[in-house]
Amino acid sequence: MAVSKQQKSEILAVLVSQVKEAKSIGFSKTTGVTVSEFAELRTSLREVGATYTLAKKTLIKKAVKEALDIEIDLADLEGQIGMVCSNEDAVAGLGKVNDKVKATKGEKIEWAACIFEGEYKGLEETKVLAGLPSKETLLSRLVGSMMSPLSGMARFLDAAAKEVEAQGKEKAGELEAKKEEATTEEA
Repeated sequence: MAVSKQQKSEILAVLVSQVKEAKSIGFSKTTGVTVSEFAELRTSLREVGATYTLAKKTLIKKAVKEALDIEIDLADLEGQIGMVCSNEDAVAGLGKVNDKVKATKGEKIEWAACIFEGEYKGLEETKVLAGLPSKETLLSRLVGSMMSPLSGMARFLDAAAKEVEAQGKEKAGELEAKKEEATTEEA
């Protein structure tokens, strides 16, 4: 079904808006992805504030040129081109699509390129960026690292309290140290 000029201009306006709002944009080639798989992908992307849009290559190229003044070349790519726009976390949307790329082993969906921090990146750089952990994951790892010493201290104090109770003492200062036999005296 042919798309009228009016419809193309409306689609272009939507694409330009998406590109302007995005912190990062990923481009993927899709072949044979079912409607239910797209629905599942889009649902997972909504969870991290990202969108996935299928459009004609020429419209995507025009939208990127108009919004960011970046020249991209998608003409030599086979299949449909999907555009992943990450609006909240620059890496999270790329990561969700990367999960799909790994799940399909690149047979149904694979990376083509991306625009990250205002620069056009090739295939290899896109794969690296898509494999990075999200901001949320990095923050949780940081908190875990910061909590580790506190957790160790809590375990120590818990063990000391149990030892005080086991020896029938009232405070930890009254505990008697266990003497270990010195092996140096025998030598």
